[in-house]
Amino acid sequence: MYTPKYFEMNDPAELTAFMQHYNFAALVTSHEGGISASHLPFMIDETRGEHGTLIAHLARPNPQWQTFADGKEALVIFTGPHAYVSPSWYEKPTTNVPTWNYTAVHAYGVPRVVEDPEAIYAMLDQLVQTHEGSYEQPWPMQSAEEHVRRLIGGIVGFEMTITRVEGKAKLSQNRSETDQYHVVEHLSQSADMLSVDTAGLMREKQIANEKLNT
Repeated sequence: MYTPKYFEMNDPAELTAFMQHYNFAALVTSHEGGISASHLPFMIDETRGEHGTLIAHLARPNPQWQTFADGKEALVIFTGPHAYVSPSWYEKPTTNVPTWNYTAVHAYGVPRVVEDPEAIYAMLDQLVQTHEGSYEQPWPMQSAEEHVRRLIGGIVGFEMTITRVEGKAKLSQNRSETDQYHVVEHLSQSADMLSVDTAGLMREKQIANEKLNT
């Protein structure tokens, strides 16, 4: 991923937190017939591998899992908040052009199939607990265990130890402090929640930089 130095995300904890928070990601693999992509919810096991291990599953009829046997490197793309930035928000709008602020993390590795039904059940249970945990009355997967176990044959679990990871947070760091302030101000007032979230990330970056410089 092309990433100018001022947009780099290098902190391992920040990269892991990003993948955990924005965990609905795109799995991209290549094969003799071309390129395949699937959009999946991922989990990350921080205890396995230098950068962690990604865990997910595919529908068995989805042929993408069969490409894993080739042992080729795959790419998982995690995308965070993003927003259009108007040059009218800058100090000098007539000598600038529109751009897009965004955040993304690319994780690379070789996927391997998990066929053991008990292991897949445990993976599903962890995924459900992760997303049900914030609800007032979380749904326990054990309440439908018999039904879930019947359905397990229709999916294929897989893991991917992350061999390298790249992060990019393009959040106007190359602009003046005044321009950054105006971008945050306008995005914060947007009716688009992605724009509001992008403004929040910009504020976090600004606060972090202020702490580093004090």
